[in-house]
Parts: sequence; C-alpha cells; structure tokens
Amino acid sequence: MTIAVAYWCVLVAALLPYVWTTVAKGSGERYDNRDPRGWIARQTNPRVQRANSAQLNAFEAFAPFAAGVVFAQLAGVPEARIAMLSVVFVVCRLLHGVVYTQGMKHSLRSLVWFVGFACVVALFILAALRVGHAG
Repeated sequence: MTIAVAYWCVLVAALLPYVWTTVAKGSGERYDNRDPRGWIARQTNPRVQRANSAQLNAFEAFAPFAAGVVFAQLAGVPEARIAMLSVVFVVCRLLHGVVYTQGMKHSLRSLVWFVGFACVVALFILAALRVGHAG
C-alpha cells in the first residue's frame, strides 16, 4: 500500500459527515433548508437524532485523523503502515456511522469508535517516535 491509499482515506473521512447528515435529513419530516439546525432540534424521530450525532462525531474525528496522516508522512513513517492505519480508521468510521444511525448496540458503537481512535493515536505515536529517533 502507498501513501495514496492514506490520502484517499482522508478524502473519504472528510466526506463521511455529509453521508450521515444526508441520512438525518432523509429520515425525518420534510427537511427545511431555511432553518437546518432548528429543523434538527424539532425532530422526534430517533434515527434523525442518531444520524445527526454520527455526523457531528465524524466531523470531530476528521481533523485529528488528517493531521495524524500528515504528521506520520512528514516524519517518515513507512507508507504501508500509514495506509493500513488509515484504512482501518475509515472502516471503523463507516461502521460507527452505520451502528449509530441504525440504533444498534451502543457497546459495538463504542468499540468501533475506540479502534478508529486508536488508529489516530498510533499515527501520532509513530510520527513522534520516528522524529525522536531522527534527532
């Protein structure tokens, strides 16, 4: 695997929040684009609320992931390791959104969240270790 795989994963991760917001908007009453946040607040359908929460969580997860990929590459972490961690992260984020929007077991949602988070932490640790050995 090359760094291009990781870059594609960054793009997918950047787009994931919009997948979950589309699910939220498609699951509730007729969507009102004049007041999107008010519309979300007025929804009583649990799937709308869960999909919106998945969207917010995906936005929160994106920046640290993208930074981790960039830092790892700049530090000279092997491309195959960066790509593998990136793919695992994206798979976990996809599963997180599906489990969240479908209202599946919260422990499964937490598990896939944690594995994705561990990938981000690993990217930063690998970068720091690599830079620490270089200096």
